[in-house]
Amino acid sequence: MTAVLFDFSGTLFRVESTESWLRTVLDAAGIALPEPEPAEKARALEAAGALPGGAAPVRVPEEVAGVWRVRDESAASHRAAFTGLSRQVPLPDAGLHDALYDRHMTPAAWSPYPDALDVLSGLRERGLRVGVVSNIGWDLRPVFREHGLDRYVDAYVLSYEHGAQKPDPRLFTVACAALGADPRRTLMVGDDRRADGGTAALGCAVHFVDHLPAAERPDGLRPVLGLVG
Repeated sequence: MTAVLFDFSGTLFRVESTESWLRTVLDAAGIALPEPEPAEKARALEAAGALPGGAAPVRVPEEVAGVWRVRDESAASHRAAFTGLSRQVPLPDAGLHDALYDRHMTPAAWSPYPDALDVLSGLRERGLRVGVVSNIGWDLRPVFREHGLDRYVDAYVLSYEHGAQKPDPRLFTVACAALGADPRRTLMVGDDRRADGGTAALGCAVHFVDHLPAAERPDGLRPVLGLVG
């Protein structure tokens, strides 16, 4: 192997809990809900799938279904899809839905998995090129910079910047070209068997990790250092 591609959410980073997400936004807005209402609202938002990088929606409402299918192809579609899910849950101020969306784009909303630094730095020390290929509607580069991981990434390929979303092989082709890598000597690491597995069409090897809270997956990336056999 000469290069490794990583997914972002659920692979290298994990978003905060839905309750933390909601409480942080309520606090910033100066809105205090009586207990246990914040926890109840958080559970409803989680069932709605309103937090990008969090749980998938239990059901996608008909009025959101169209934009949901193409949510990662543009910034506008991504915001419309997730705020559309959020609005299924009544909140005390209509502006909170956009505030919640804005919060999830901040570096503070994300934590790297415990072994991410060791794995990325280890690959760099061995001379392997590293790319990040993500289905996303916003620029995640500041998250990597804030957490000190940007120095280990040679290229970012973000779906909304290319108008295509994984498993479309075009994204993986762009990533391999940016790294100067032969797909047949490239490993893709991700948590979504359908989306990230799309790179196999180019001849890449694929390794999957479990999309778990960061504290529950302390060393899920570490096998990558051995290039997973």
